[in-house]
Amino acid sequence: MKAPASWIRELAGLPTGTSAEDIAHRIAGVGFEVASIEGDTIDFEITANRPDCLSVCGLAREAATAFEVRGPGSGVRVPGSSVQGPTQPHPPPPKLTHADVSVSIDSALCARFSLATADVTVGPSPAWLAERLTACGVRPINNIVDVTNYVMLEMGQPMHAYDIAKVAGPALVARQAVAGETLTTLDGQQRTLDASMLVIADRDQVVGIAGVMGGAGSEVSSSTTHIALEAAWFQGVTVRATSKKVGLRTEASTRFERGADIGATTTAIARALELLEEIKAGRATSAITDVYPAPKVAAVIALRPSRLARLLGDCVPAADVERILGNLGFAVAQAADGWTVTVPTARVDVAREADLIEEVGRHWGVNRVRATFPALRSAPRVSDAGVLRARRLRRVLCGAGLQEAVTFTFMEAAAAAPFSDDPAALVSIANPLSEKFAVLRPSLIPGLLDSLIYNRRRGITDVRLFEAGAAFNTTGESQRVAWVLCGQRDTHWSTRAESVDLFDALGIAEVLTNGWGLTLTSVTTDQAPGFVRGRVAALLTDRRIGTVGQIDPAIAEARGLPAGVIVVAGELDLSAFTGDGGSPQRVASLPRFPAVVRDLSLVVDASLSAATVRATIRQPSGGALSALREVREFDRYQGKGIPDGKVSLAYRLTFRDAARTLTDREVDDAMTVIIAALQQECGATVRGL
Repeated sequence: MKAPASWIRELAGLPTGTSAEDIAHRIAGVGFEVASIEGDTIDFEITANRPDCLSVCGLAREAATAFEVRGPGSGVRVPGSSVQGPTQPHPPPPKLTHADVSVSIDSALCARFSLATADVTVGPSPAWLAERLTACGVRPINNIVDVTNYVMLEMGQPMHAYDIAKVAGPALVARQAVAGETLTTLDGQQRTLDASMLVIADRDQVVGIAGVMGGAGSEVSSSTTHIALEAAWFQGVTVRATSKKVGLRTEASTRFERGADIGATTTAIARALELLEEIKAGRATSAITDVYPAPKVAAVIALRPSRLARLLGDCVPAADVERILGNLGFAVAQAADGWTVTVPTARVDVAREADLIEEVGRHWGVNRVRATFPALRSAPRVSDAGVLRARRLRRVLCGAGLQEAVTFTFMEAAAAAPFSDDPAALVSIANPLSEKFAVLRPSLIPGLLDSLIYNRRRGITDVRLFEAGAAFNTTGESQRVAWVLCGQRDTHWSTRAESVDLFDALGIAEVLTNGWGLTLTSVTTDQAPGFVRGRVAALLTDRRIGTVGQIDPAIAEARGLPAGVIVVAGELDLSAFTGDGGSPQRVASLPRFPAVVRDLSLVVDASLSAATVRATIRQPSGGALSALREVREFDRYQGKGIPDGKVSLAYRLTFRDAARTLTDREVDDAMTVIIAALQQECGATVRGL
């Protein structure tokens, strides 16, 4: 909405020296966006919920309130007096009768229709009027049409002028169109209508599309001497649908579809008639005909100081409440418990007490609200276990150097299928927005992979992302956490740079499970969709809880990743992560007694995993075995001296008792039990101790 600052200043009663910048700044400070300022003209961005500000009067109300205009007669001047400074009084008007144009309406779609007639002399508009229209982005045409546009811009009420000589009847009827009817609109285009559209017709044919544009057949021309001025209220939904169907969006349709002021029709006609006399373009020949079958009752809302203080967080002085609402056009009356506020029909966005409090708050200034904590009336609700779990997961993974990503639950089938055990189990969307949102994700990894590729394309080579959320298949929904890694492993400057690998992804899984009090009892090689065969492992506690591995390069390259980039990933089922992570981890004091370290070298089958050997070492219990603190593999050898199909593994075992020093005999006995278990369970041969 473009408006000259001088026009706003005039209607708001602001001092003459108030600049366009000052007005724009104040109005922007109460919730409006200023697109630009060019000279004296300000271009405001008006949101859809404020159709009243698609008028200079609406903007002037905001300005008067923002500038805290006070005193008798403060607030916006209701149009009805000359806009050109002092002029000579008009001669008394003749006694007027009702217009000789009959009016009928479809009250379901046209709730009010006002009309008056006038004798006119068509010609150019005076310079001041044409300049104001031009500043608002409206092209001047002639004095009659310009007056209707001026009133629309000033008051927000669209109007139309008909040449009565071209209206059959003369009669104007607001009705639904007959399918197949046509109309040549003022822009010279012939438009075909259907039965869903509301039109204005005379006795014989359609003369305008209601709320959108008039017809060329009844337009005002240089030969026009007698006109009918129409101002009506049309249902916004119908105007919006009609405007879209005919492909015609106008200043009038924009105002009607957002919600015009049903109370402004007669005032707008009176203002137009006054302007016609002011610029000596015409004079009324009839009183105003107002067809208004069901007058709208203005809403009256109770406003309580206690509720206002509760929602705003501070007490607003009563004088400020009354000034703000009064300047905005509300009628405020004192009541036993605050005020009763009558809402003007222009404010279609105000329907309840909270809306009035918002009006007070934005003009009083939320920056003036004191910084205090709200009073608690009840104990805070205990957070859901899933919320606590997600919070702890984020803390652990961010602490491990990963960054959280939030990806779409919907994805394209081509991205989802490679990560699904059964592509037939993908959950399809019945009415997807596009093919990129055709199915629900079967895993979190595809979305993270696309985010990783997005970062790689923008020069970020080392990517560490995770996400916690839901995955879906035809059997139901499961909560999971997943991560993807690529690039260089974090190392010290003095060491050789290395790329991330499977063990980095496994390390993330261990960080999560250890942080939750879970123990990975086994990590076994496996195969899983989307991963490289032989470079993927299943993670088990008392059951399988997830997978880690290297993403299949063919899948990653198909999504746009450059060839040769290794991506490792992992995914865990969160159903095993119950509660909020178990008991808090406590810091233990440094050990007081020395540790006993023994090295053990074994020969086992090459097909046997190191994890199985470690689990077997930890399996026995009792005696010094309960003091076994760490089992670490430090060597693996195949070659000369080792039979084919065998491998030599070396482990370092650390024993420590928290209460005393272990004896060599106790540790020897423990080693004997461990070796026996390895020989029995793993078929191991001891190479050395």
